[in-house]
Amino acid sequence: MTGTSAEETPDAATPDEEATEIPLAERIEAILLIIDEPLGLVALAAAVGSPVPAVRQTLEMLVDDYDGRGKGPRRGFELREVGGGWRLYVREELDDVVAAFIGGQAPARLSQAALETLAVIAYKQPVTRSQVASIRAVNVDSVVRTLLARGLITELFADSETGAINYGTTDALLQHLGINSLDELPPISPLLDDGADGFDEGTIR
Repeated sequence: MTGTSAEETPDAATPDEEATEIPLAERIEAILLIIDEPLGLVALAAAVGSPVPAVRQTLEMLVDDYDGRGKGPRRGFELREVGGGWRLYVREELDDVVAAFIGGQAPARLSQAALETLAVIAYKQPVTRSQVASIRAVNVDSVVRTLLARGLITELFADSETGAINYGTTDALLQHLGINSLDELPPISPLLDDGADGFDEGTIR
């Protein structure tokens, strides 16, 4: 009887083994591109399935690479550690370029989801994305990105313990609403009858 013995037959690669064939730097970059808030080192290591020391070393390599200290040119974005977490940011000197691009976009009406999220941020600021999601009971990642791109909200600060970004509204929102301050906003209860209970502090996680 001919054939290959069990000892000679190569084992099929498991999904985890196939994933680890992708370079660690690429896996880290994939995660960094989709997060909206700084991600801690341990959480990032768990996300890419690699030891913390290896992830830290790779992050330092990526910082040097993006800053032009590697083989390639300096990038228009940078990798920074903020509030105990890592995230990609546009370089400060390019803020005007980004602002000009956003300002030049054709105005479009906000969706109902964007309007509701904007209302939560306006009344609850400073507020984190997860708190907004808890209040609306839906994922708000893409909506928050839209509001940031429109210049209607901004990142105020990162929580010192969790690294979560706290959001608030901008002067551009006041201009669009034709008011001088948030104090001129109408009472929230008539506007959100169905979700008023969600604004109790005890419901925020």
